[in-house]
Amino acid sequence: MDRHVIQLAKVISEKVIRSAGILAKDKFDNFAQLTTKDEYGDVVTEVDHLTERIILPEIRLNFPTHRIHSEEAGDLGPESDWLWLIDPLDGTNNYAIGLPVFTTSITLMYKREPVLGVVYEPMTDRLFVSAVGEGAYCNNKPMQVRRNPDLWKGNIGWIQGHKVQNNKQAVQLRRHIDANFKRMMRLWAPTLQWCMLAKGNIDGIILFNSEGDDLYSGVLMVKEAGGVVVDFDGKPFIGMCDEPYLIACHKEHQDDILRVVREGLGDWRNEEREAQNDVAASP
Repeated sequence: MDRHVIQLAKVISEKVIRSAGILAKDKFDNFAQLTTKDEYGDVVTEVDHLTERIILPEIRLNFPTHRIHSEEAGDLGPESDWLWLIDPLDGTNNYAIGLPVFTTSITLMYKREPVLGVVYEPMTDRLFVSAVGEGAYCNNKPMQVRRNPDLWKGNIGWIQGHKVQNNKQAVQLRRHIDANFKRMMRLWAPTLQWCMLAKGNIDGIILFNSEGDDLYSGVLMVKEAGGVVVDFDGKPFIGMCDEPYLIACHKEHQDDILRVVREGLGDWRNEEREAQNDVAASP
């Protein structure tokens, strides 16, 4: 892994993400085009495309041998150990209804591991940056995941994929979380929730099958801020996963939050494992 690549990527990302954020802020509550892009009601605005057009040319110019995946443009560039993940407007549904809770996210992966995460929240002018081995920062101030001495009075962020909808297990788990903590937060802007956890504003995140361009910048942000990210079996989350089920928090809260998740899911995880074993054992 070339540290010079990461440092150059950091400089380029910070520049273009601010430009994209300024455009998104200027267009907020004043955009012209809105379309539905899937059967789940997810939407896309002209601003998703406009911000993407600011970011992509700079990355392609400076890193022509890197692979890029951007939410609207799809896959670009040659096969490479280096992969950029771009979410030009994380929280588009919020943006579309005039709710000022959205970010832009840029992630650089190396061999399927995040090495740089840059997230910009234009409405508050907060720039979140994390690079592997270098910590996590908000407007150049170091961030640290906090330990809450009274976790049960804490705030837990909930993130779920668009396809989850009202999945029975997800609904069951949400209700259990809501009953066991002061507040369960659903912002529909995942990168912002990850940054809030890294900054010490919330106490944990429970993620139910939500993989995408908005995931890995947040995972790196929390890890570099001293937090842990594990799956529902308590195993450290590494690499990339098509269907992640994750918990993120201060390391001293891991067992307590895992217990709540397991209580909320009941026998679902065991049933899922048995089904997977049956498939693996079939001829």
